[in-house]
Amino acid sequence: MKIAVVALGKIGLPLAVQFAMKGHEVIGCDVNQNTVDLVSAGKIPFPGEAHLDQYLAEVVAKGNFTATTDTTTAVSKADVVVIVVPLFVNEEGIPDFGWMDAATEAIAAGLKPGTLVSYETTLPVGTTRNRFAPALEKGSGLKAGVDFHLVFSPERVLTGRVFADLRKYPKLVGGIDVASTAAGIAFYEAVLDFDDRPDLVEKNGVWNLGTSEASEMAKLAETTYRDVNIALANQFAIFAEGANIDIVKVIAASNSQPYSHIHQPGIAVGGHCIPIYPRFYLWNDPLATVVRSAREANAAMPAHAVKLLAESLGDLADKNVVVLGVSYRGGVKESAFSGVFGTVAALLSRGAVVHVHDPMYTDKEISALGFQPYALGSPIDAVILQADHAEYKSLSKKDFPGVQAVVDGRRIFAPGNFEGIPFRNIGQGDIRS
Repeated sequence: MKIAVVALGKIGLPLAVQFAMKGHEVIGCDVNQNTVDLVSAGKIPFPGEAHLDQYLAEVVAKGNFTATTDTTTAVSKADVVVIVVPLFVNEEGIPDFGWMDAATEAIAAGLKPGTLVSYETTLPVGTTRNRFAPALEKGSGLKAGVDFHLVFSPERVLTGRVFADLRKYPKLVGGIDVASTAAGIAFYEAVLDFDDRPDLVEKNGVWNLGTSEASEMAKLAETTYRDVNIALANQFAIFAEGANIDIVKVIAASNSQPYSHIHQPGIAVGGHCIPIYPRFYLWNDPLATVVRSAREANAAMPAHAVKLLAESLGDLADKNVVVLGVSYRGGVKESAFSGVFGTVAALLSRGAVVHVHDPMYTDKEISALGFQPYALGSPIDAVILQADHAEYKSLSKKDFPGVQAVVDGRRIFAPGNFEGIPFRNIGQGDIRS
């Protein structure tokens, strides 16, 4: 097959490479010329994705993968079009379809009869059928479900381990009609391989969700569940702090029977997925009070971590505080909705002088985000750990001369490394080694 993958970001590029490794002819499309130039040369445009550098170089060398900024022409040559363009949401929870609409317009201009179009970007329920089908029809003069097939098949992978996750999790497919669904299933069976999963209710592979709406909701449900679960863990953690209980031990005890699956609390929920997709669900279902409350609870955690610091250190005015971690999670160079922003804002509101450190970012990159870079070993009054980078696990008070208080928002520090220093974990009272 000839496959066009639209948007070569942290999900789209590995997906395109996966298709090419299966022997298909893939054209990657992106609006960023630098990205296109790099991948065309077999070079990765971002770090941190396991095996991507090797696999990309191989498929480019074999001639199975090329890249372009001309989406319309690429689509005109393709049998299948897969869209992984970002969809954002504003502060009011309203999706911003700007990039998606522009990509859909470009796709429609090159769409030809017989093509399968698959949206993988997470969408509010009904978007594939009610927004993108009419847009594709308008721009192409073709009829969805008659002249071309249209499905929604959500990406279900985490950056850093995309290739492994593609094998591990069932691929969900739902179309705007029976024929579209069948075409989508046939496509994904041809481009993906799956690990044996005896724990699943059906065989691991491509799963028929029946409709695009069911497939859209499945992605929103699984991600919203995580947000709600983390919010519950965070509320348990806040209570535990005042009751001299270690919530991590409580959660481990609760999860020792098969009906409890409580997640871990932490300073923030970040990334492109978990903070965003519950808002997509709320856009569909504004009366979902549980979902709304969970989102608010998780958004409040950076300020709670700063409160813990103030309880240990006292007045934060003019105190020099370093926030460790720009990334939203360890090992991934991505700041989207990272807890660093809320943590810095809460510190500044208390008059602190804030510094930021991250081993994956240069000082220039940290400064470009509006933060003051920090060098390990420089004098500092307090530390808040925001991202669980592996490089932080072995740090001690020797790395922070003059430190008077520590808050570990991810439970990766060894408290013994900060002997004599007020030390707080999320979900645990004051630890004094």
